[in-house]
Amino acid sequence: MSAMHMAWVKYVCGRLESRYRYSNTIVYNNYPFPIGVSDKHREAVEQYAQEVLDTRGEYDNTLAELYDPITMPDNLKKAHLNLDKAVDKCYGNTVFNNETQRMQFLFGLYQDYTAMLFKVEKKPKKKQV
Repeated sequence: MSAMHMAWVKYVCGRLESRYRYSNTIVYNNYPFPIGVSDKHREAVEQYAQEVLDTRGEYDNTLAELYDPITMPDNLKKAHLNLDKAVDKCYGNTVFNNETQRMQFLFGLYQDYTAMLFKVEKKPKKKQV
């Protein structure tokens, strides 16, 4: 879970009480990951995602305990920062300073990807006799 994907989740997911209702059809399948990512960038994302999983595996804590903002282990924070940087690089040289910038970028990319789905062809006008 990168900062980019988490921003998407926060704005697109439904909620049940305070929990996100993550679904494959609404959230996952519609997440606008860039097309044509280089093997180098894709492999970096895979490497750092695995680093997050491996770091979590070093602890016997629950996810709630591991992700408590006050007590989150430093090496887990670092693993997530590495993953965030790797995912951001997949989107080019854009620097994202906050979640709003991430969402503006993601919704713009989503709009580009879906534009052809909503393209309406104009019908030729009938000549009046």
